[in-house]
Amino acid sequence: MKPLYISIKEKIEKDIQEGVLESGDRLPSEVVLATEFKVSRETVRSAIRLLEEEGKVYVRHGVGTFVVNPLPKTPNSLEKLMSVTSMIKYAGLEDGEKRESIKVLKPTVEWQDLLQLKEGEEVIIHERIRTANEEPVVFSQNILAVSLVNKKMINQGSIGSLFNYLKKECKIDISRATTEIVVPLHTDRNCQKLLIHPETTVLLLKQLHYDYQNRPVLYSLDYFRNDVFKFTVNRTR
Repeated sequence: MKPLYISIKEKIEKDIQEGVLESGDRLPSEVVLATEFKVSRETVRSAIRLLEEEGKVYVRHGVGTFVVNPLPKTPNSLEKLMSVTSMIKYAGLEDGEKRESIKVLKPTVEWQDLLQLKEGEEVIIHERIRTANEEPVVFSQNILAVSLVNKKMINQGSIGSLFNYLKKECKIDISRATTEIVVPLHTDRNCQKLLIHPETTVLLLKQLHYDYQNRPVLYSLDYFRNDVFKFTVNRTR
């Protein structure tokens, strides 16, 4: 179940998208919204804070919260958590998949710590190359606890979007991720899977994904061809 502040945020976003709220409109006060949604003012405040961080509202302390013109969409902006499938389709490319391997292993110490695994708990390692217009563009290594997804995933055919698979088959809804951006060495065997052109460079995103209860559920190593994907970050002060 989604936290209440997420539901409130999504309701306000829907009102903005449908034109119920327009740029320049002032939102109802925290007290009014708290009464409307039957929640605390702190819950409303959390929803407003997220909307402000995403550039959808502007808070003038002592005056009110106002809807602002939305920021232009930037393909593969790192502020927006998207699955690899969505990134490929968003770029207007034809998505494909080449399954590499899927197996059950004992976790490394790093994986055990990141995923907060119990002693003796095993993980599923899911590796695949994603293609766009029939060329390899992404190599992904996904690590998940067996206890979360069970071993039927091993015999599954192509699963498409891993986010969608987790949501539909395992009732796991990915909410956010912490991401480290790395430039891998060309000697990295995973990096080499994508070096098909002389001009090709690769970026590695090490990502720890959490559900809405802030439980770490997926650790992924995603290698992206930098001649295909452009990553950006919007910075403010």
